[in-house]
Amino acid sequence: MNEQISSILKSVSKPGRYSGGEYGQIIKDKTKVKARFAFCFPDTYEIGMSNLGMRILYGVLNREEDVWCERVYDPWIDMQEKMREHNIPLTACESGDPLTEFDMIGFTLQYEMSYTNVLNMLELAKIPLRSADRGDDMPIIIGGGPCAYNAEPVAPFFDLFNIGEGEEMLPELCRLYIKMKEEGRYTKEAYLHEAARTIEGIYVPSLYDVTYNGDGTIKAYTPIYDDIPTKITKRIVKDLDKAYFPDKVVMPYIETVHDRIMLEVFRGCIRGCRFCQAGIIYRPVREKTPEVLNEQAKCLYESTGYEEMSLTSLSISDYTELEKLTDSLLEWTDDNMVSISLPSLRVDSFTKELMDKIATVRSSSLTFAPEAGTQRLRDVINKNVREEDLMRAVGVAFEAGKSMVKLYFMSGLPTETYDDIAGIAELASHVIQKYYMVHYGKKVKKPQVTISVSCFIPKPFTPFQWEAQDTLESLAKKQEYLGSKITDRKIKYTHHDAKVSRIEAVLARGDRRLADALELACKEGFCFDSWDECFDYDKWISVIERSGIDPAFYANRAFGLDEVLPWDIIDCGVSKEFLRRERDRAYSENTTPHCREKCGGCGANKLGGERTCCPKAKN
Repeated sequence: MNEQISSILKSVSKPGRYSGGEYGQIIKDKTKVKARFAFCFPDTYEIGMSNLGMRILYGVLNREEDVWCERVYDPWIDMQEKMREHNIPLTACESGDPLTEFDMIGFTLQYEMSYTNVLNMLELAKIPLRSADRGDDMPIIIGGGPCAYNAEPVAPFFDLFNIGEGEEMLPELCRLYIKMKEEGRYTKEAYLHEAARTIEGIYVPSLYDVTYNGDGTIKAYTPIYDDIPTKITKRIVKDLDKAYFPDKVVMPYIETVHDRIMLEVFRGCIRGCRFCQAGIIYRPVREKTPEVLNEQAKCLYESTGYEEMSLTSLSISDYTELEKLTDSLLEWTDDNMVSISLPSLRVDSFTKELMDKIATVRSSSLTFAPEAGTQRLRDVINKNVREEDLMRAVGVAFEAGKSMVKLYFMSGLPTETYDDIAGIAELASHVIQKYYMVHYGKKVKKPQVTISVSCFIPKPFTPFQWEAQDTLESLAKKQEYLGSKITDRKIKYTHHDAKVSRIEAVLARGDRRLADALELACKEGFCFDSWDECFDYDKWISVIERSGIDPAFYANRAFGLDEVLPWDIIDCGVSKEFLRRERDRAYSENTTPHCREKCGGCGANKLGGERTCCPKAKN
């Protein structure tokens, strides 16, 4: 541990966040290391330690004998104050070395509201915020994760972005860095050009000029070299059975968000919910075999001793071998008292058989996501579930002894009416009625249905990417209206802060001009804006407007269908034509079958080879 850090641990909360020395951490001999990589998670230790992607990439990089990857998390506010008071720079967990001693610094961008944490961490590390202000003696700053699909708001702060999955890209970047260093031809400028030219999936913002029209929309992206791509195609790992997966993980000293085995079952999604960015950018669907998953689960159990295992994916019930997998896991998890958790279950594939297999889950509640209160609006968003599906699913849960159900919805979806909002309350009431129908004539405890309503945010690479977000006033009226429709105390109503959702929409659909506002926010001390106690809407609007930006231009404006979008520089594998078709089908209230029922021609199969996207799909 860094001695300066050690000296102040007694004066901050949760010192285990900063102590390092955890079981399973990787220490290497610096004299044999040719590239040092600091993997930064722009949030607290407890959240970052629970991130599966970070666990995978930490292991992938450390497989390289001459590369040492270390972990870095954003210190909580009390620790930041002490660090600034004592002039202590941000350091890595394993070595305790300052970030300025590293060759590369990678940030995973999971959520737009973490952008201020990224800048805050650079500032704590005493690294200039903007790429243009960093010379050859400074680390290369790399971004990746879902928010990299529209990297423009933070583009001036990064040297390059990994677009897509990083298991192959990051080692390639390190090998190129080592090669150029050993050949004596490394400069930051030369390295960035070579990476953009030779490694697929690498986006270097400084190598592209952006011009604007008179109305403020983007005119064009123009590469400054002829030998770099005009559009960056995302990278995917084609065979997940052969892909790296950690058999050991770093074990924290303190409680984290997910103290459990996280078993990645498959990537991608066969569904086509029209609001969902993840369902598009993680295509094509690629599954692991049950045999591989069972062995990976055993290895992780033996190395961690965790008593809970979560099968992770965007929609676990869409895994084609779920029955075989759960049967093989239960052969040894029951004897070892390991409970299996199946998150992200769909109501149309929830069965009694599945319920029986997860009976060991401790929670007395189940969560489903109808997303909309009426069938009309569910058809608009292509949710492809019906009320009878939900009633059947909750009926199975109630018969199994569950008494609490949580339902997720969205407010502000395109074409939404007040009848759709009232439908949310009606649907919750029908769930309560179903509970008493299942237990008719019996004396039972009261049920509880919790409805959680988030605000629709038009995200890049979705059929709704062109839509305007509702104004704050409109969202507030809808939230109040829904509250007035809920009169049963057995129904609990919660909703997200529309003000946070508006700032998120600005950042999600923004371009490079937002960098000035983000830099000003950093200078004024913004951080942990995804935490309720730290978010201040008025301050956000102030820094945005003082930077000469109208937030409504990004959040509340319908983008033109032929407009150059800030994220058009990226090819996510799904064609813009497909997204346009899906938008048209939304407005005509037509659904699209899922990929295994009928191929929708989204284009994702070109990334993984013939029929990789949905090998079981019908033409």
